[in-house]
Amino acid sequence: MKRKKPLILVTNDDGITAPGIKALVDVAKNFGDVCVIAPDKPQSGMGHAITVHSGIMVIPQDFPGAMAAFGCTGTPADCVKLGKYHLLKEKPDICLSGINHGANMSLNVIYSGTMSAALEGALEGIPSIGISHCNNNREVSIEASKKVAKILLETFLHNKPDNNLCLNVNVPDIPFSEIKGLKFCRQGKGNWKEFYEEHKEENGAELLWLSGKFENFEKRSTDTDLWALENNYVSVVPIHADMTHYEELEKVKKWEVKW
Repeated sequence: MKRKKPLILVTNDDGITAPGIKALVDVAKNFGDVCVIAPDKPQSGMGHAITVHSGIMVIPQDFPGAMAAFGCTGTPADCVKLGKYHLLKEKPDICLSGINHGANMSLNVIYSGTMSAALEGALEGIPSIGISHCNNNREVSIEASKKVAKILLETFLHNKPDNNLCLNVNVPDIPFSEIKGLKFCRQGKGNWKEFYEEHKEENGAELLWLSGKFENFEKRSTDTDLWALENNYVSVVPIHADMTHYEELEKVKKWEVKW
């Protein structure tokens, strides 16, 4: 018998108890049958890491709004693999990752566990969306991101996306009434000006904590996610795993190589 409702896999990198994933499930349950598979602890900054040198423990959970839920000791990307290859009886129709507490615009997408989970979904043939709220504070209201998630899911289902589509969505940290709309755009060019802060433990051990300030390299460009967010739009960037730099490829093809 054909399933009437889409099967929606929900994951994140902030952990299965984070407010953001609860908010996302609260939205997703109105669009299909929801299964939650998420890390049992925060995994921010894990990128596309997968667990290969140890086993993964999976623990069933009670999760309001989900027909099934599992916490695991793996990474965000592991969660998607577990869903497709082991825990679910059929391939999900949609993969949702988030709502992340913190922005994943521009270069941040490389480090993001949230977006790596979404990208893993697309690599596995599951159209995916990663949603991030541009504030790291878990106590801040994410009602605007919940409303954006609802709009995106409606749009997603109506347009029947390709199986390999992955959208990186960032929501500015302002009330929904002040958001001007969605901007489909490209990833802006920028990077972190980083430094390490020194902290001493009570036992005398020194710890180094990474810190820094993000710099926008394209302040005059109006077609980037950075511009969209600075101007109170939700940024929506389609991403993929092909990291080939095609312009540089054409240049290096012209190099003279002495073999």
